Amino acid sequence: MINRLVLASALLLCISGCDQREELTGQTVITKWQQGKNAAVSLTYDDGNINQFTRALPIMNRLQFPATFFIMTGQIPGSQYQGKFIGRPVKDIIAETANTPTNKDNFFERASAAGFLGYIGTMEYHTRAGALVDAGKEEEAYALMDELYRKVREGAFAPGLESKNEVAEAKGVTWEDLRAYAAQGHEFASHTITHPRLAALDEANMLYELEKSREDILKQLGPEHTFSAEGPYGTENERVMEYALKLFPATRNRMPAPYLEEINRGSKSQPGASDKEYVQWQRGALTSTPLPLMKSWVDTVAAHQNQWLVLVFHGVDGVGWEALPSTLLDEYFKYIKAKEDKLWVATFGDVTKYIRERMNAKVEVSENADKITVNLSHSLDKEMYDLPLTLKTYVPSEWSTVSVTQGTKQQLARPENDANGAFVLYQALPNAQPVELSGS
Repeated sequence: MINRLVLASALLLCISGCDQREELTGQTVITKWQQGKNAAVSLTYDDGNINQFTRALPIMNRLQFPATFFIMTGQIPGSQYQGKFIGRPVKDIIAETANTPTNKDNFFERASAAGFLGYIGTMEYHTRAGALVDAGKEEEAYALMDELYRKVREGAFAPGLESKNEVAEAKGVTWEDLRAYAAQGHEFASHTITHPRLAALDEANMLYELEKSREDILKQLGPEHTFSAEGPYGTENERVMEYALKLFPATRNRMPAPYLEEINRGSKSQPGASDKEYVQWQRGALTSTPLPLMKSWVDTVAAHQNQWLVLVFHGVDGVGWEALPSTLLDEYFKYIKAKEDKLWVATFGDVTKYIRERMNAKVEVSENADKITVNLSHSLDKEMYDLPLTLKTYVPSEWSTVSVTQGTKQQLARPENDANGAFVLYQALPNAQPVELSGS
């Protein structure tokens, strides 16, 4: 019996003078994407507004496309946690602003409290201040807080409670609904409790928004839906990311890795310019985005081997920010479906898991005259990273049908051919029993 270690990133080359096709028999690689596809596509939705589920989700179900929904949890009936300010009494903060200007030492407390002062119209100041911090304009954010609290002291706002538009548009969705959608294969992920500007929150309030939304999702939907998250407004603030990435293994905002190029929605960079193993290319369709441009994003990734197109949607049929007609989504998703031979359409969480498992995997192969045995393992958390990987194994040319067995599961595969010889593609679960291939 011949034992050999086969790395996931390359095939061993035949030595000079041997029969290359015979030498390759048994050699195994993990394909870059599931089922050997050219590229990955993830359909993601922000805010969880009602029309995403009543108008868009049925289209995706009809086409058998899973999606990832980044949801706010505070407005869902039955959630344990709703929006609130954690800190000193707001009347003390308001009084203090009369004598102490806003600065780096008190800004986060004041911005965190801004939407919970008991007046209509103050939430907007929190949102605007967070945008300034995200843009690196801290001094302007301080001045905006001074303006807000001066107006509060002068009685410029009517008393009352307010919520953000995103929260109001998400009302009507229940945890029972979301459990049913999750059972259909969709991923649900945290988009905080109330959709704040995380970059403008102090530590206590930021952690409340992140931790408690995760806690409600865990309780209502289970641990598999606590893998991914998205900080509202696509923030890439380093301070926010430091907190978020400790709580969630994957965030659509940022998840730095040496092998992954991240191109955000606002970037004009093209994915083909990167030489990294993987490129995550985010594109967000707005109301004015032409459909041909949206289709060109799909064409671009389908023509390459290392690209992951992450599509970001918000409103649908007039409900939500930058709403798109469901008829347009229908046509667009059909366009993606027509290219399914080249595209792996999967949730944000599953694509992340596949990439990480592949980049941390080891394949060991042994063979004899009538059987090839493959051991697949990775060094990640086995409970969290349990997605099957697609393996490509070269087999003897005389095998017309290949039986692939792992534990109690058996697949039958018909060999294909490339320039190096006959091979089979098959699914294998890492850190499980060996995979045995036998031919007939």
